[in-house]
Amino acid sequence: MGVINLRVEQQTDVLIVGAGIVGLSIGIALLQEEKGLKVLIIDKEPAAGVHASGRNSGVLHAGFYYSPDSLKAKFCREGNLELRKLCRENSIPIQECGKVVVSRNSEEDGRLDLLYSRGLSNGVELELLEKTELSKYEPLAVTHQRFLWSPNTAISDPRAVTRAMVSKFEGLGGELSYGQRIKLQRAQDGVSAKNIRAKYVINAAGAQSDRLAKELGLAKRYAMVPFMGVYRAVSSDYLPLKRLVYPVPHPINPFLGVHFTLTLDGKVKIGPTAIPILGREQYSLFEGWSLSDIGQAITATRALIKGKSHKFGEILKSELPKLREKSLVRESALLVPGAMSIRKWQKKPPGIRSQLVDIKTGKLEQDFIVENFENSTHILNAVSPGWTSALPFGRWVAEEKVLPNL
Repeated sequence: MGVINLRVEQQTDVLIVGAGIVGLSIGIALLQEEKGLKVLIIDKEPAAGVHASGRNSGVLHAGFYYSPDSLKAKFCREGNLELRKLCRENSIPIQECGKVVVSRNSEEDGRLDLLYSRGLSNGVELELLEKTELSKYEPLAVTHQRFLWSPNTAISDPRAVTRAMVSKFEGLGGELSYGQRIKLQRAQDGVSAKNIRAKYVINAAGAQSDRLAKELGLAKRYAMVPFMGVYRAVSSDYLPLKRLVYPVPHPINPFLGVHFTLTLDGKVKIGPTAIPILGREQYSLFEGWSLSDIGQAITATRALIKGKSHKFGEILKSELPKLREKSLVRESALLVPGAMSIRKWQKKPPGIRSQLVDIKTGKLEQDFIVENFENSTHILNAVSPGWTSALPFGRWVAEEKVLPNL
């Protein structure tokens, strides 16, 4: 159907709040399952995928990081395959670079076994190899004793994927409306939104999803803390990597560490940082935050400090120095020593990963979280690998959470 103006009251079967890749995936799945269904997606921004969906690194993750009983494990491998298919159908480039995960010491070398075991449990193609083999895969990288090789990790263009998803959604009869800020409220016949009468509401608002849920009295146990990811980039002429190069992730904290990714336009990126900030959309110092953001970030940070799950002080101690280019490059050089000799690093636009914190336990929630309430479904935590997992995850939300209640 296309883009519509909501100056007058609009009526629809399903209202989806959030035009990121998750909201679009749910909308597409609903229209494919129920012919004739009216689905409207709204977003407060002037276009789709402005935030996490358009600012992520474009890595198609293979799915070996995640606990086998998690929703991330359930959908990442399948999402990798489906995203490749979507790219092929829409002539979106994919670079089949693969990824090596290298260790920096004997402790990390031991943790490779856990990653390898998880990968096999999740049905991921993965090899655990000795360091003598590393030069065959990525001659510029180094490792302590062993490394993991993931042949099905790849890169693509997140913005092009978003555009293809919008086109597919509209082609199925879906409607979009941008620049729409709404509040959800309880009504006599369930959840409703101003100027829009909908039989069912889906909250897929990304970093704002918990805020909408709280308007209905949900998600009270959670607060949101945003982490800024800063990158530096250089032309591959100066650092001709063939593969993505990642460290072994920390056993407690939900970040993958400073790593090397490639871009379709011939750049090599290092990063990201994981710096706690105050605003959920605070891409610069003086914009993208609100008093409500600050209050929630403080609440979440206090919970993290009191909790024993993540050693928040260690996160700050390790991450804050990486705001300086020299420290970030030094960290990356533990994986690829040649990074230290480069003087042409350029700062790239940051991304923000807004992470739910259980304020009772002080734990960062690491899996996708979906809650139903009356005639509504709320996607509260769809962080990485949300982009890779979006297509099957959106179909699961549609089939298991929405359609049985519509």
